[in-house]
This record gives sequence, C-alpha cells and structure tokens, in this order.
Amino acid sequence: MKKILILCSAIVLLNSCSTEPKIKHLTYQNIVILSDLSSRIDNKPSKDINEILKIIDFFKNECVKPGEKIGDRSSIIFSSFSDKVIATIDIDKIKKLEDKQQFINSSGKFQSNGLNYQINDFVLKVNNSYANIRNKGLDLISVLIEKIENEPIVKKDSSLTNGIDTTYINFDNHIYIFTDGYLEYFNKNSNNQFYFGISEIDKVRQYSKINNVDIQTALNTNQSLSLTPIKNKKNQFINLHILETHERDKNDLLQTYKYPIGQRDNEILEAVWRKWAKESGFKSFEWKKY
Repeated sequence: MKKILILCSAIVLLNSCSTEPKIKHLTYQNIVILSDLSSRIDNKPSKDINEILKIIDFFKNECVKPGEKIGDRSSIIFSSFSDKVIATIDIDKIKKLEDKQQFINSSGKFQSNGLNYQINDFVLKVNNSYANIRNKGLDLISVLIEKIENEPIVKKDSSLTNGIDTTYINFDNHIYIFTDGYLEYFNKNSNNQFYFGISEIDKVRQYSKINNVDIQTALNTNQSLSLTPIKNKKNQFINLHILETHERDKNDLLQTYKYPIGQRDNEILEAVWRKWAKESGFKSFEWKKY
C-alpha cells in the first residue's frame, strides 16, 4: 500500500512539473485592391485614389505598425481587372525575423528600400495605372472568379508546431473592388450570365412597381432578375467590398435623383451584388457609397 501511495505521489509530482502546451492565435491582413479602370473614371472626377490611399494607410499603420509590432505577415496587392498583380507588398515573404523588422522599420540593409520605399512605389504604380489603363466592357464578375480561382491572391490559414506549442496563423482576406456597380460588357449577346446594366436594373424596378414589393422581395421572388451565383471553396475566406463611387441616375449639380428612394440604380445594384455574394458563399459583403 505504501508503495502505491509513493507511486501516486510521484505521478502527481511529475504532472505538476510538466509544461502545459501553449496555443497562440495570430491574425494578419491580406488586402487585395481591384480597380475597374474603365471610362467611368473619365466621366466624373475620380475619388478612387483618395480611398485607395486610406486603405494603404490602414495597411501600414494599423496592420504592419512600424516601430510597434514584431513579426507581422500582412500583405497588400493592387491590380486592374485586365492585369495580374501591378503592385504588391508581402511582409510574409521575408522569413528571417531580423530582416523582417529591418524591412518594416526601413532600417539596416533596408534603409533605402524598406517599407517606406515600397509604399511610395506602390502609390506611384496606382497613379500610373489610373493615368494609363482603360478597359472598356470587361465582364468584371467572370474576371473576379478567374482571379480568385487561379491567381495567388487568397491566403489560407496555417499552423506551426514547436515541440508541444502550437501557433495558428489566420488571414483576413479582403478584396476591395472599385467600380460603379454596373456590369456591362461587349459580348452580352453571346454570354449574358453576369451582365447587369440599365436594362436589367429597369426590369427589377418595373417588377417591383407592378407587384408592389420592395427590391429585395422582387429579387427573391423572381430569380431571373438576379445574377447567377458561383460557389468556390475560396469564397468562404473572402470579405468582399464593393466601393461604389458614381451614381449615374444622380444629378450632382442639383443633388437630385431620377428615381425615388427604394427604386434608385444604386439601391438595386447593391441588392443584386449582395444577393450574389451571399449565394456564392463569400464570408462577408460590404457595399460602400462615398
């Protein structure tokens, strides 16, 4: 009996001395900016660049935090719909912690080509793209689906194990699309799957009026008025943001609208995009008018 008690005491003592496994959860941001560089930005003064600068500032001062944060793994990408990546900053590609911190703080061997330099170069490439690229009549949703599926713009979560300790690396994927929300392209006659322009908007408006229902009810009742959802395993990891800059049915001079509240182009487009994003399985959806 005495031996049993001694053995039990030894087991308790050993358990009390053992190290508890540590589990950490770290979250980083993966920001993707896609700009619809069509004639829309020539029709009215463009507000896109100022909004993009706000996103870049958020990336630097809220995600990376030079001088404050250690070991960040966030990234930011800019592209038009017709191009692959035009500008990118990916902190995660720098593996050594010392090099990473020197890059983030623009110090040591990265004094002249660190984060500050990369951000200035990023902004320059954004400005050049807006000045020189014009794509008319692109099928934006088809291109978006293609980019999500085939380009490395979505980051997956991972984990690292060191002995008994585990660190879970999570990424918040955000895709910001700068557009006016209209989905108009040249080959509508051969493929109208994602075409949604003035005619399609008016069909929703008329159905809503005739049946005396709001826009959301109209879309839920008559599926032919909506966009075709496209499910992708990667969609569940993406927070989709549509940043709408121009309302075609608004008179900026008089500050009046062609249609009453509840029937305006912008409201219909938002409802159509929101329904499509939800049915396509995106993690979240934001429609921002500014």
